[in-house]
Parts: sequence; structure tokens; C-alpha cells
Amino acid sequence: MKSSPVPDGLPLLSRGRHRTPRRGASLTEVASLLAGEPWSDRPGCTHPLLADLARLVNDHTSDARRPGLVTLAADLADRRGDDDTWIRLPVAVAASTILDVPEPTQRILAVGLLRAEPLCIDAVPALAETLRTVRATLELVPGATTWVEMLRRRPPIDLDAFARHTAPAMVRCTVDGLVTAQHPDLDRRLRDLLEVGIAACPR
Repeated sequence: MKSSPVPDGLPLLSRGRHRTPRRGASLTEVASLLAGEPWSDRPGCTHPLLADLARLVNDHTSDARRPGLVTLAADLADRRGDDDTWIRLPVAVAASTILDVPEPTQRILAVGLLRAEPLCIDAVPALAETLRTVRATLELVPGATTWVEMLRRRPPIDLDAFARHTAPAMVRCTVDGLVTAQHPDLDRRLRDLLEVGIAACPR
């Protein structure tokens, strides 16, 4: 993914929220600045789920590599997404990492993917490609998928419930799974994950 140009004079990225730019900034706070919005780590210019992912990546990236994330801020400043983003984004990030996270995380992601599947079916053709991604990803982790199906706990779920509970959990568990796996190239993987999320969220 090609990063957007970044203007000079932006505050230095650091973990957490910041009262003012003088105290540093998170990636989403820089996005709010670039969008001309009030200073916030929950900018209106960024889809809430993508903002969740950006905050997690910002906070888990090492101090040495975090400043390089600022090149993605401009892309966050114009990504409000749409209703389908609540499904498309968590499926995309789960699919990109499911083989790189521990088995307990794979099981959680399999739960999310199985809950996303009927929502994708209802939204075909708009989410036809996402439906194919769901099914292909589940085939990669047959053990996790079988474990979930053995629980026999798959009550119907609507988009609102998926957006409020399942989608944020999938994003959080994907990042936590990468961190728990202690990959030596964790910083690169986190950046790649954020780029996947950005690509899954329309302008």
C-alpha cells in the first residue's frame, strides 16, 4: 500500500491519548488534525472500527518504529466507511493473520467468521467477495472451526449486534494474537494489519 504524503510539523506519535499535540499524539489524533477536526483519538473522519484498529496498532508498535506509522495518518483521515465496513474489515484482518496467531485466538476468530457468514449471505452481491474470504479462511483452520461447531452455540445475530460486539472483539483479538505470538517482526506485521484494515474501509 502506498502511503499518503505527510506534512511537516506533526506531533510525535506515542502511546495512549493526549490532551494536546504538545504532549504527543496517537495515530488517530494525527488523523483528526489532518482532517481539520477537533483534536480527538476518535475522529469522525475515520470509521470507528478502523480507528479501534489504528489505536491498537499505535499502542503495540515499538517506540522505535511507531513514528513511521504517521505516513498512514492521511489515509485514516478520509475513511468513514459504510455499513458493510463492520463486516468487511474484521473479516479482512482476521483472514490476513489467522495462521499467525495462537490456537485460542484462532478459535475466537473462527467464532467471528462463522457469525459473519450469514450476514454476508444476506448482503450478496455487495459482500460476495467477503463471503468467499470467510469460507476460505475457515478452511485454513479446520480444528478451530470444528471446535466452534461442537459448541452448538450459534444463535442468530443481526448487523447491529455484530457491529457492537463481534467486530470489535475480532479486531482486538487479532492484534492481541499477534502480540502474544511474539513474532520477531511484530512491528511490520502490525503495520501490514493496519494497511489491510485501511484497504477494507472505503473513503
